[in-house]
Amino acid sequence: MKKFLSVLVGLAMTVPLLSVPKAEAINFTIKTPLRSESAMLVNLDTGNILNEKNADARQMPGPLVNIMTAIVTLENCENINQEIVIDETVYTDIFADGEHYNDIRTADIYNGDVLTVTDLLYAMMLTSSMEASQTLAYYVGGSNVENFVAVMNQKAEELGLENTHFTNPTGMYDTNQYTTARDMAVLTEYALRVPLFEKIATTYQYTPSVPNIEHHDLQEWYWTHSNEMMNKNSEMYYNSAKGVKTATLDNYGRNIITIASKDGNNYLAVLMKSADADEWGNSMYYHIEDAKTLFDWVFQHFSYQVLLASTAEVGEIPVELADGNDYVLARPKEDFSMLWYDEIDISVINKYDIKWYKKSLRAPVRQGEPLGEVTLKYNGEELGTVELVAVSDVERSAAKFNLFAVTKFKDSKWFRTAFTVSFTLCALYIIMCIYSYVLYQSRDKKKREKRNKQRRNPQ
Repeated sequence: MKKFLSVLVGLAMTVPLLSVPKAEAINFTIKTPLRSESAMLVNLDTGNILNEKNADARQMPGPLVNIMTAIVTLENCENINQEIVIDETVYTDIFADGEHYNDIRTADIYNGDVLTVTDLLYAMMLTSSMEASQTLAYYVGGSNVENFVAVMNQKAEELGLENTHFTNPTGMYDTNQYTTARDMAVLTEYALRVPLFEKIATTYQYTPSVPNIEHHDLQEWYWTHSNEMMNKNSEMYYNSAKGVKTATLDNYGRNIITIASKDGNNYLAVLMKSADADEWGNSMYYHIEDAKTLFDWVFQHFSYQVLLASTAEVGEIPVELADGNDYVLARPKEDFSMLWYDEIDISVINKYDIKWYKKSLRAPVRQGEPLGEVTLKYNGEELGTVELVAVSDVERSAAKFNLFAVTKFKDSKWFRTAFTVSFTLCALYIIMCIYSYVLYQSRDKKKREKRNKQRRNPQ
């Protein structure tokens, strides 16, 4: 409890100082319309957003909040192997909510069962178990779920989730609990870097580590992931799809966050608020169909391409005192490559938004010398920046340099120093001459007066 409260105070003090960089958006257009109200597709290797739809619209997360519940638990629980005796009074109020009873998800956990923190994390992430999420919040929060929720919100602020607010750790219906597809993508990217989270969130089947023979048959008590894209026996199965979390609220719709990989490229899809039934009332899984659509699209149409080769000459900069051409060509220091949509010609990329380090250079210039940088843009969105270097050497002209030295000598410090010294010496010389002349005149006058006096008074 003391440790958790200290973390609570520490987060409150450090939140203003922390931030998480946001992913760069490219947002290529997908031809197949998505049924989900909000969507995001992110390349996990680069952080680039390849497609988004209403990504900043506020949505109700449902059990997607379990991602934050898991983060706070993993980052604040001293011993995830600690055994906890389940006390049903911790979550009785949730099961008493008759209005939203259909939203409750369980893992068949009973009063008196003994489970580790790790077991409860699996139960929560795979099944959205309300017993597990509420028990974890109660235990880690020092017997106070409100304390736990406060840390959830402080962590959201730390991660820069500006349109996210949590009111409970379970995901139960609450109009004051909201988030966005963009915030959920940022949160999930962070969660995947938290030790043990990815392993838990992408496991398909898990059996509790502690025997509970009194209530459960060990041969039957196990949990499977609610993401049917992982189920090889399901029509919704999708090869390489893993985790991360599903969420359904009876009066709101379906959400899913899942990842998939191909050829070493890893992608995260976030789909929020898709209808759970068609116009005839048949159960539908449009959120999974949308996830498949996004993954198929990116796997079929994206590959790494060189958008700007290191051999390309993208500009020139003037060079003074050059022997020959009075300019030097610039090229990228290295190839600029990224995942690119095969239906868009790379020639449409603006490659000439150049920022030179200097307006002009003075010879000599050496090959590979940094000259500036070029920013690549597509449809007004920044793709990246590459440093520009000199294509070749530019030697200095001796004749031009000598003429330059002569014309510039008067502006040099040596010229100013020599002029100052010369002027000072001349001034002193003139002063001494004037002084000598005045002294001479004074002495001559005295001699003349003396001679005149002697003439008037001869002896």
